[in-house]
Amino acid sequence: METNAQLWYIMREYISSAEERGVDPTELISFLLELSFHKLGAAYSLNTLTDVQRIAIRDLAELGLVKQQQGRKDSWFIPTQLATNLSASLSDSSSNKEGFVVVETNFRMYAYSTSKLHCEILRLFASLCFLSRVEYQLPNLIVGAVTKESIYGAFENGITAEQIISFLRQNAHPRVADKIPAVPENVTDQIRLWETDLNRVEMIPSHLYEDFPSKEWFEQCCDYARDNGYLLWEDPKRMRLIVRGEFHPEMREFLRRQR
Repeated sequence: METNAQLWYIMREYISSAEERGVDPTELISFLLELSFHKLGAAYSLNTLTDVQRIAIRDLAELGLVKQQQGRKDSWFIPTQLATNLSASLSDSSSNKEGFVVVETNFRMYAYSTSKLHCEILRLFASLCFLSRVEYQLPNLIVGAVTKESIYGAFENGITAEQIISFLRQNAHPRVADKIPAVPENVTDQIRLWETDLNRVEMIPSHLYEDFPSKEWFEQCCDYARDNGYLLWEDPKRMRLIVRGEFHPEMREFLRRQR
């Protein structure tokens, strides 16, 4: 049995026995899916976790999915390769003969599965990763839609466009799995475009200066900020300028000298 298949088998049994241990299986599944998108080798604080998540980390450490580190005040867990393979294990657990995802050119998504546990995992995965909402769910069918807002939410959770696209392709229903491409190009292109648009925006700490007593003073400040590489933006009509936040002390000193 391949590693991913073994991992899925263990996780399936672990989730199935959750209620017997007094653990909410929905919260457990949600945490496991989030864990699969954590960065390999990065340290994450245990202080932010719920009691259920802390217990899960302890159990996962025994299985080799995470490593635990104890500091003087804080504790951390570090995902291993097995943890980052959890989402792949979900894909492998659904054999290619029973692929369950169909994505249409209108961004609608249909997911088929006869496994109650599999449906719950898929529903949570979809909610966490790329569906705005599950519009309705039948015993063997989940229907939703890929939207810009939900994709941005996935990006905020650290999930990349390629991870979303890979999941859709790996789990394509037999009706579309043999098509090239299995996921419509307009959908994959749009997901990548949303990621590109998001990456264009850069947050820079800055400081706004306004209410200058004269045009001459404003222009002197602009020249000083521009010459030193501090200037981000200026509005000559309203006599406003914005400089990088780390250079505020220098600008403040310059303004003091000009008085």
